[in-house]
Amino acid sequence: MDSDSPLGDYAVVAEQITAAAELLVERAGVEPGMDVLDVATGTGNAALPAVKLGARVTGIELIAELLDMARERIADVGLEVDWVEGGPEELPFDGASFDRVLSAFGHMFALRHERVAAELVRVCRPGGAIGFCAWTPDGLGGRLLSTAASYLPPRPPVASPPSLWGSEEHVRRLLGQYVSALDFEHHSIEFDSRSAGAWMTMFGVESSEVRGELLSLFQESGEAEYLMTVARL
Repeated sequence: MDSDSPLGDYAVVAEQITAAAELLVERAGVEPGMDVLDVATGTGNAALPAVKLGARVTGIELIAELLDMARERIADVGLEVDWVEGGPEELPFDGASFDRVLSAFGHMFALRHERVAAELVRVCRPGGAIGFCAWTPDGLGGRLLSTAASYLPPRPPVASPPSLWGSEEHVRRLLGQYVSALDFEHHSIEFDSRSAGAWMTMFGVESSEVRGELLSLFQESGEAEYLMTVARL
């Protein structure tokens, strides 16, 4: 892949969220032999640590080029994952198909949060768990998203801000009616100097004004807070 493409820059960011994805798999209680779904898998964010534990893993991603990157990443370690092209708002699986349904910073970019929540619950088996990570609204990730959004074309009226998934209150509203327990943890990721340019290219940022705003956020702090949620059915 061209390292100058937006997806090449996504890979830079994805590399730095590896520890968060590994922690998510641990907290969700993934075990050998479980059926695990990684939603909006990107380059295999949660799929890789889950399959390394001996789970049967399916990764779904809307962007075909990211799926190609995920395939290469998994093949490099000699493991197998079932890859499916699709998005979080309409998961192409039967109900109660998976023991664990996970997403590491991917599901949050879907437009309709209520629809995504219902789909995550639908495909998870009774007694299973849904786990995901999302940037908090007031942390570096959330501030980058909101700043970039102010310069981009408006999202459709049905769209909710991605970083709302990083709010405990929002997650309770989305999932509280479906689950028996919700566990929250706050963590942070320290992004290195490569990340500022990667985030800007991913957002499709061209103007010097917005690039300056985004860069100033990184200069304030490279530490991005995220919320980890594990919802138990």
